[in-house]
Amino acid sequence: MKRILGAVALASAGTLFFVGQWVVQSAWTEPFSWADNNISDLGEVSAPWHRLMNTVFVLNGALVATGAVTLFRGAVRYLLLAAAVGCVLVGLAPADVDENTHVLGAALVFVLGNLGLIATRRRLGVVFGIVGLIATGLHVTGHGLGIGVAGMERVAVYPLFLWFLIEGVARLRKNTVREGS
Repeated sequence: MKRILGAVALASAGTLFFVGQWVVQSAWTEPFSWADNNISDLGEVSAPWHRLMNTVFVLNGALVATGAVTLFRGAVRYLLLAAAVGCVLVGLAPADVDENTHVLGAALVFVLGNLGLIATRRRLGVVFGIVGLIATGLHVTGHGLGIGVAGMERVAVYPLFLWFLIEGVARLRKNTVREGS
């Protein structure tokens, strides 16, 4: 049962991350640009539906923490827990209210979250983690490589949440098949 809870939590974190952004982005009256608008722009207090986006960030932290504690051990668990804390910090400290805390939270997600994927030693996790870390470096140094700096931010963090979704669903399928046998 613990493994099923963890799998549902990870899959939910991935789903909520993407759906939440899409919903909040749809409330913008001026066009939202994936190349020019950072994900954090959706949570700024001047943005429409910012409370919803910040709630999504905090819930993501709780869901990732649940998945980390129930499914992983050692370095993977601690790295993903640090990323979960980062999600909560991002949601509690919008960039236009407390930029330093917000950036610290984002760094925990981008760096330690992607290191957590690499530490899984699973092929997809390693590939996604490496892509995320390289994109983090490019984003931080202002290199958009044709997709914009905000686009590079998405390349830094989207693989992490996509992996949560994929890993959660895979583990859920594996555990429900076991329990059904």
